[in-house]
Amino acid sequence: MTRRVSYLGGNCLHVEGGPRMPAHDTREQNMSQEFHKFWLKITALVIAGFAPVLFLGTMEATSGPARLTIDMLSWPVDGVQTYDAPETRFLSALLGGFLLGWGVMVWCLSVWVHDLAPEPVRRSVVIGIVCWFLLDSAGSIASGTASNALFNVVILLVAVGPLWRPATSTTSTPS
Repeated sequence: MTRRVSYLGGNCLHVEGGPRMPAHDTREQNMSQEFHKFWLKITALVIAGFAPVLFLGTMEATSGPARLTIDMLSWPVDGVQTYDAPETRFLSALLGGFLLGWGVMVWCLSVWVHDLAPEPVRRSVVIGIVCWFLLDSAGSIASGTASNALFNVVILLVAVGPLWRPATSTTSTPS
């Protein structure tokens, strides 16, 4: 299938049947966009990495890692936090499912969408992570577990990493 590419002026290209894309294509920017694409996979692993721990927390026999995680996030590690309540196990299943789905979605965006629309993918992922950070941290503080908000800062910095800034170009674009 052949697609027609047309220059729209400014710095936009349009691929027939596809999104508008930046017209500049410097080696430096491609390397930066490739690094962003790589980092999206890191982000996906950071997000989805909590899912197996939370899933294991749904069953008494395998809840040890989840209990330790919640105890660490509720600093200090003192064994006060438990996974004994059925509601806690149910919420663990829900949260594990959401995190796995979100992580897989970010991975898929890096594989299937990033090359077509790198900047919108980057912005979408960063906005999603910042929204998680704000709500999760506010809820942690409101529930008396402010220590989790501090852990969230670390997760935020690792998950977003170099995605804070758009890929850069040192050359001018056609006008």
